[in-house]
Amino acid sequence: MEEHTEHLGVVLHILEKHHCYIKPFKCAFAQPELEYLGHIISGGVRVDQRKIEAMVDWPLSKNILALRGFLGLTGYYRRFIKNYRLIAKPLTTMLKKGKFEWSPKSREAFDI
Repeated sequence: MEEHTEHLGVVLHILEKHHCYIKPFKCAFAQPELEYLGHIISGGVRVDQRKIEAMVDWPLSKNILALRGFLGLTGYYRRFIKNYRLIAKPLTTMLKKGKFEWSPKSREAFDI
């Protein structure tokens, strides 16, 4: 905490020296963890649990637009999902023209 306070003092001094200002409502100091772009940072990076819940609770898509939304959300987290490409393949196939039909494989991929 001491080191953090020292670094913070240096940064704020440099900002003041160059007539730069911060917006306090956008700042968080001395936090044990920080939410940033859908991730939780605290000694490492992990996925925000609320995003996981959003994926799990996503309703079965009734059209291509909704399916694209789902794939966009899950695709952003593909680095955290082992074999994402293989799991999502039946769903991405459904995006092709005239192929939007729920098969057992695509339904299984959606439920995983």
